[in-house]
Amino acid sequence: MGARPGPPAEARSDPAAPAGGVTVVVLSPNDPMTRGQLRRMAELAREEGLTVRWEDARGGPAAPFHTIGALAPAVRRARRIVIGDPFSRYVQLLLTLARARELVVVDDGTATMEFVSQLARGERLVRWHRSGRGGGPRDAVFAPVSAVARRRLTPREGHRSVEVFSSMPVEPPAGVLVTPNDFAWTRARFGPPALTGGADLVGTSLAETGVVDLDRYVGAVTALARAHGATRYFAHRRENTDKLHRLAVETGLEIVRPDLPLELIARRGPIGRTIVSFPSTVVHTLPLALAGTDVKVAVCDIDPAWLTDTASPRAQGFLSGVTGTARDVHRLSSVPAAAP
Repeated sequence: MGARPGPPAEARSDPAAPAGGVTVVVLSPNDPMTRGQLRRMAELAREEGLTVRWEDARGGPAAPFHTIGALAPAVRRARRIVIGDPFSRYVQLLLTLARARELVVVDDGTATMEFVSQLARGERLVRWHRSGRGGGPRDAVFAPVSAVARRRLTPREGHRSVEVFSSMPVEPPAGVLVTPNDFAWTRARFGPPALTGGADLVGTSLAETGVVDLDRYVGAVTALARAHGATRYFAHRRENTDKLHRLAVETGLEIVRPDLPLELIARRGPIGRTIVSFPSTVVHTLPLALAGTDVKVAVCDIDPAWLTDTASPRAQGFLSGVTGTARDVHRLSSVPAAAP
């Protein structure tokens, strides 16, 4: 369950292991780019022998009731439930119905780091980029559901096990098993890639989420492109078209909107010999997916001056942690960005 695209068979340590008996439920989001990536990932999942069930969970006022009603019997019967986004309200609502003795969180996003930390501290599950200045009426109404979901995601010896399958560095609370994702399936399924002579930049949606000032972000991308001779900009699926058009005009970069997660795009190639990113998931996942190649992954820190006035107080520390815990990456000094 959940909406984050990701390789469908990474949870199996043996890439050749059978996938029978597994049903993947996609709670489809409204965002067209994410829907497109999920459609492509669903195709790959079916090729791997998985059953895929597509739910237009946000397709109108009645969609949530239909989706929950349709999934409830299967969720109650399931012995093992694998979820992709523990912060999703949909997922949390479905977890209140679950009786499974095994729960697995499969996610290679930076949110996994925050999820494990919040679980260890017994805090409510809130995405790291939320301001933390208090929720609205919807948060208050949903609070009891979120509390039940958090209890479901807490292991109980003899009753329920909880596992996190991820490439992200996490320190789990007592009783939570962490299984590292080394991207064996991705390496076995794709590549090795052909390498171009230049560099590629990886975009982020930090401006869209209100964390980083847009003008300063554009200035930083411009400086990085010039410094590294980059020619392509791989857009995050949540970056808006106006921003991407501005980047194309002001930087001259070719804007690429991938139809698959970047780990698969990079592995299939062609890809730059250097990949430059801001703090994000890919600084952890790309070195694993591209292991054995000559690709260098570099990460540029976020200058505190780029943060907006409304950014969460946790933002700078969280982003620094994403960079600081990344392995096998080259750290760049923060670049000067254009003044807003």
